[in-house]
Amino acid sequence: MKKQQQGFTLIELMIVIAIIAILAGIGVPSYQAYMAQARFVEVTNTAALPTEQVNKCFQTTNRTPEVCASQVAAIVSGAFNTNVIESVEAVGVNADNTVTITTITTDDAFNGVTHVMVGTNNNGIVAWALDETTSTCVAAALC
Repeated sequence: MKKQQQGFTLIELMIVIAIIAILAGIGVPSYQAYMAQARFVEVTNTAALPTEQVNKCFQTTNRTPEVCASQVAAIVSGAFNTNVIESVEAVGVNADNTVTITTITTDDAFNGVTHVMVGTNNNGIVAWALDETTSTCVAAALC
């Protein structure tokens, strides 16, 4: 009696390797995009403190947007400078009754992508929205 050979042929192994390569080709870019979005959460969460301070300024002191923005700018100046965030800026415009919070990322982390939140004051109630035309994070699919 002949002993039957066992094992995989070269073609079978190459097919398995090809399937793994295709799955990796699809999975790795998706994973990298997901990780970039997860790292960008630090940037979006950074806007929480300045927006909260602007809300308090409008609600408790009833000041102008320029005054509230300058107070917030003094509070956050240099506070968030990390390896991901380069700076956080606050600008108030009295004519529009708005305050704009801009978070700028570092070149090392996100190549200077910006996240811009605009708050509009309506009798002490501030409505915040992402400025999709100014924020470069929208085009980069990060926010």
